[in-house]
Amino acid sequence: MRYELEVGGRVRQVVLSSMGDGFAVTVDGRTRYVQAARIGVHSLSLMVGEVWPKGDTPPDGVQTSGALKGVEVAVAPGRTPGSWTAYVGPVEVSVALNGRRRRDQGSDKIGGPQRILAPMPGKIVRLLVKTGEKVRAGQPLVVVEAMKMENEVRARWDGTIAQTHVKEGASVEADALLVVIE
Repeated sequence: MRYELEVGGRVRQVVLSSMGDGFAVTVDGRTRYVQAARIGVHSLSLMVGEVWPKGDTPPDGVQTSGALKGVEVAVAPGRTPGSWTAYVGPVEVSVALNGRRRRDQGSDKIGGPQRILAPMPGKIVRLLVKTGEKVRAGQPLVVVEAMKMENEVRARWDGTIAQTHVKEGASVEADALLVVIE
């Protein structure tokens, strides 16, 4: 998958592909091997190491131990649709999907269906969409009440509601599937 992301105010070309039990992540032509494990609702533990396009051997003159280095990353929704704040260790970085993103094979979707998950445990206060309904990026889909606060869960990009997995009044756990958008 190819993306154009704005990271900390700078546009980056990012390519993701499966590789063994992880991913090859190429940012502006520089590739790393990444294994990811979810450690919280919005937190990942990443193990990052070198990946060389022409095999297991780094280019001449480059020394590497081949070991993976651990990095903890937390992500929170940003203030505008399609934006996030990433916390890489103690460093805060704003990230946004560029509207001019490149898409694979002419698709008008980004990486298949959107699986909209509950951001935290709570109660479904309102289900704002129905199966078959067209939605726009940033449109509210579900309202989840948690800790006496209402949280709107929004679409990340345009699509059509393929499935709803919750009903108003239902209790949900963190990461429960709420809606699928195609």
